Amino acid sequence: MNTASHSFGKSLFELMSSMRFAISLLSILAVASIIGTVLKQAEPYANYIIQFGPFWFQVFEKLGLYDVYHATWFLVILTFLVASTSVCITRNAPNFAREMKSFREHVSEQSLNAFKHKHEAATEQSPEALAASAQRYLEGQGYKVKHLPREEGVLLAAKAGSWNRLGYFLAHSAIVIICIGGLMDGNLVFKAQQVLGFKKIETRDIPQSQVPAISRLTPSNPSFRGSVQIPEGSSADVAFLNVADGYLVQELPFTVALKQFRIEHYTTGQPKSFESDIELFDRSGKKIREATIAVNHPLIHDGVAIYQASFADGGTRLTLRGWNLFAPSASSFPIQGTVHQDTTLTSTAGDHTLEFIDFRPFNIENMGGEIEASGDAMSVLGGSPISDKKHLRNVGPSFQYKLRDARGQAREFSNYMLPLELNGRWYMMSGVRESPNESFRYLRMPLDAGGDIDSFMRLRGALLNAELRPEIAARFARQALPENAWGTEIEDKLKFSASQVLTLFAEGGFQSLGSFIEEKVPEAERDKAAGTYLRILELTAFEALQIANRQAGLPPPKTDDATGWLVRDTLNSMSDLFVYGAPIYLQLMEYDEVKASGLQLTRSPGQNVVYFGSLLLTLGVFFMLYVRERRVWLRIKPGHALLAMSSAKHTIDFEKEFNQHAQALDTLAK
Repeated sequence: MNTASHSFGKSLFELMSSMRFAISLLSILAVASIIGTVLKQAEPYANYIIQFGPFWFQVFEKLGLYDVYHATWFLVILTFLVASTSVCITRNAPNFAREMKSFREHVSEQSLNAFKHKHEAATEQSPEALAASAQRYLEGQGYKVKHLPREEGVLLAAKAGSWNRLGYFLAHSAIVIICIGGLMDGNLVFKAQQVLGFKKIETRDIPQSQVPAISRLTPSNPSFRGSVQIPEGSSADVAFLNVADGYLVQELPFTVALKQFRIEHYTTGQPKSFESDIELFDRSGKKIREATIAVNHPLIHDGVAIYQASFADGGTRLTLRGWNLFAPSASSFPIQGTVHQDTTLTSTAGDHTLEFIDFRPFNIENMGGEIEASGDAMSVLGGSPISDKKHLRNVGPSFQYKLRDARGQAREFSNYMLPLELNGRWYMMSGVRESPNESFRYLRMPLDAGGDIDSFMRLRGALLNAELRPEIAARFARQALPENAWGTEIEDKLKFSASQVLTLFAEGGFQSLGSFIEEKVPEAERDKAAGTYLRILELTAFEALQIANRQAGLPPPKTDDATGWLVRDTLNSMSDLFVYGAPIYLQLMEYDEVKASGLQLTRSPGQNVVYFGSLLLTLGVFFMLYVRERRVWLRIKPGHALLAMSSAKHTIDFEKEFNQHAQALDTLAK
């Protein structure tokens, strides 16, 4: 049993001290580091599901690739690498030290004759005299020389560049120190607490004040990397750490208050630079210090580094005008909202929850091309490639929100405050999408000659008002028929057709009209019927606009191209309403912007350790690459001198130096 244990221990020691084993561990860590660099780390799991899909998400999750540097297998390999390299150093350092001190004076003359780089010279000088001259020469060339008496003469053993071996020791020591620094900055404390059941990842979306103690880390936590968003005029005494499918709350040893956040933009509206004026307070509320932090200019206090990482909306207050899109009226209603807050909205389609997500004061869009139609008649912003910067421009503020119905289903919307010019005409734009990984599809609502959306809303309300259809149909029939046909059966049929077209369109837009034509009209006559129905729809819509203007106390619309495009665009937009997915449209009128600064807070005790290890690694590489170890032996006997030289690397410089020493020996031997 003792023999088996001794054999196992010896094998384990041989494995741990093996250079191949250490290199294998380094290779694995290098591959893992590449993955950790390419794949963005510590993101919410929902982002990874969207990016990779359910199958690969689970595969990568099992491998721990979403937080490589804190994965258990990574830390275990790091620990083994520390142990292996430490054993290598312990095993080889004494040999390195002996080699650095040794002159290898026990070399025999027979061995010297076997050297590839050797040179013989005849001499008439005595061995002692030649040895003295040669020693002075070698010392002048930077060699340390040991004078050794030998039978029938003298042996000079010289060495230079012995510090080359120190490079190996420094490089190996640097690996150990860097790995120790990495372990110090790992989450070993949390992992141990998690295994023992003292800590648990929080997965619920609850206010941080309600997060239980089991999911909170104390200010004495030795290392952490978390983030927090602080609105202007607010403060925070915790940071949030993304861990697996949840988070932990890291309590800070101080409170961070944001006085002001500033951001500069390029002329296109893109962010140029941003910085935060912050104040720090201790736990008792006493002000400690104040500072301005910017990108790459952090503040370090009490071992915690505070970095300027990002910016976001901090609760901008919005003044909105709401329009009931399927109500037979043109009246709007006021709404007040705050970003990151919810409100209940009541409409003809029932109660909805309005969740304000974000506000953007600048939006850079590519306006170099026409808007493209998507598969469901909505549209997406098109244009030239994004690299074509001449078409990029700031189109003004926008806000994002979700509209959630009573069943919990929600769609996300993005509405611009200012109109956009497309194909020479102006529109209010409202984007919609069902999931975050989709592109926004845009509803275009035309503006009238005065730049207002009210004409569109009046015409929309009139076309949806069933009580106005008889009057609209009658006005259309009178305009379409000569006066002698008024009151005839032809007028009645035309009024019926017009009323039928209006009803079908109000129930489902162009799709409803198309379905009716496919059902009632023979296939050979469908194109002709479609053209007729569309013509009737446009003319009745013009009559509806006249009635809507009259009811609003406005002059009748002009019969020009602008009015024609307004009518056609309104019909297109109304048809899109049936795939828009919301019973209301929210128009941004005013806003009171509140900015928030995104800060990253880290405590990294291993950082300086890693820096020190990197310095040692640099020195080690320098010694190994630029300090050449050379050894010279000169065996002198009466009438004869033998020069031999060796080096670990036979470079061109080594050859030149050997030839130089050989010539010097010839000169000294004369």
